[in-house]
Amino acid sequence: MKTKITEMFGIQHPIIQGGMHHVGLAEMAAAVSNAGGLGIITALTQRTPDDLANEIAKCKDMTDKPFGVNVTFLPSVTPPDYPGYIKAIIEGGVKVVETAGNNPASVLPHLKDAGIKVIHKCTAVRHALKAQSIGCDAVSVDGFECGGHPGEDDVPNFILLPRAADELEIPFVSSGGQADGRSLVASLAFGAEGMNMGTRFIATKEAPVHENVKQAILAASELDTRLVMRPLRNTERVLTNAGVERLLEKERELGDKIKFEDILPEVAGVYPKIMKEGDMDAGAWSCGMVAGLINDIPTCQELIDRIMSQAEEIITSRMGGMLKG
Repeated sequence: MKTKITEMFGIQHPIIQGGMHHVGLAEMAAAVSNAGGLGIITALTQRTPDDLANEIAKCKDMTDKPFGVNVTFLPSVTPPDYPGYIKAIIEGGVKVVETAGNNPASVLPHLKDAGIKVIHKCTAVRHALKAQSIGCDAVSVDGFECGGHPGEDDVPNFILLPRAADELEIPFVSSGGQADGRSLVASLAFGAEGMNMGTRFIATKEAPVHENVKQAILAASELDTRLVMRPLRNTERVLTNAGVERLLEKERELGDKIKFEDILPEVAGVYPKIMKEGDMDAGAWSCGMVAGLINDIPTCQELIDRIMSQAEEIITSRMGGMLKG
């Protein structure tokens, strides 16, 4: 399938693996890229720029296909060494960067000078327009269904994607609720040039996470995610567990008096405990409502092949048959 996104990133299929904390490692990115999509290494999972450089080199040993790096810009009293991470990306020869969080304008000139394409994650049309205005090559439009941070507007993709198509001149991909060929065809119908999947890629054989994490996604329905940190205006969609329910109880008890420090036990440092050790009640970890559509753990190749086959069947047979009728 040929779209503006496949042409821009030099990939076979318009499917991107989103950056995910303690999931976007070299083996995950390489598996997706080898299957014809665009794999993404998550920069901030690597403790230092040198660690990121090593992870990029490792990924290059595992695939000769394009892959990208996610850089999430977070407000922090002691921010990560962003200049160091950007330097590692450029020197590593990476050609695609997915930015997220705060405005990436300060790093765009460096990335552009290195010939790197930038796709920025947005949860609102106004944010997507801003990304377009500062020179991003594409955007990933995240609907309210998405795992992680859906923003504070609560607009689902059935509205958000066509609104983006109405306003944007640069290409965009859908994100949030994407799982299969139906997702891809719907996204294309709304005006997207491809789709970004996070949760769905965690439930694959190559995903470098504990088996308990994959089984938790399989066992979950679309009703098993929760929105946490809403009172702090830092909303995150997570899979429910004992730690998450404790966090929500604190939010109910403290109301508008809640501070980030109050929920540190449920959010700080929990990813290694969950993703590596399989402690599924440790606290909050990002998961989308799309868990309700995930029923198996295929390889990345099997998953992407199935998505493309299903999409082709829908477009050519089902929809084509409707037109003929």
